[in-house]
Amino acid sequence: MEEFLRLNYSKITLGVEVLAAVTGLLLFKKYRYTAAKYFIYFLVYIVFCAYIARYVKYINNEGFLNFLEGTVFQTNHWWSTLTWKIGAVVFFSFLYQKILKRERDKYIVKYSRIGFLLFSLLYIILNFKAFFTQFFPIISVLGAIVILTCAVLYFMQMLKSERILDFYKSLNFYISSAILLWWLIITPLIFFDIYFSKSDLDFVFLKWQIYLFANIFMYTTFTIGLIVSKPEESK
Repeated sequence: MEEFLRLNYSKITLGVEVLAAVTGLLLFKKYRYTAAKYFIYFLVYIVFCAYIARYVKYINNEGFLNFLEGTVFQTNHWWSTLTWKIGAVVFFSFLYQKILKRERDKYIVKYSRIGFLLFSLLYIILNFKAFFTQFFPIISVLGAIVILTCAVLYFMQMLKSERILDFYKSLNFYISSAILLWWLIITPLIFFDIYFSKSDLDFVFLKWQIYLFANIFMYTTFTIGLIVSKPEESK
């Protein structure tokens, strides 16, 4: 089992991402007049980014991108930082700005996004060389705080509304539950990246397992949510 997961980690992760994106596209007509349409765009964006991130496979072993070997692009840390650790946080805060009703909550989310984005870009500029070789814990932690803020504001809004009676029909509930749990599970791992090396293969595999099952949970929840939910607002 361990060998199977190790050999098929990328395929399984990409598979659940594609499943969620395809489900969203098939049901796009159902959500096209709601904020959920932006979420479907995001799922497609994730699949696109995942495919691009696989470019590192074609650098080693005389791949067609072997001319990148020895350059700063030999690893995809920079790509993952931009597209997920920053890009996903910016998107979700944008989505919650559409979902939330109270102007104060929208204000909090908006300026949390702006502050996070400005800080992340400045931090990258000041640590430009490291940007290509490692992930930045401070960006991951701040991103998790932004996501936590968005999710908490949403759940508070739901608790105060009649939607709490049929929460299981709300796509926003599935999105919020999935991303909140994913960030809470994954964020602590960044503090143990020092052990992520060939000298500690047990930790390497454990980290892969946690990421894999967290990804399966998140994208499966997205898929189920898209199928069972009902549009919450009309244009």
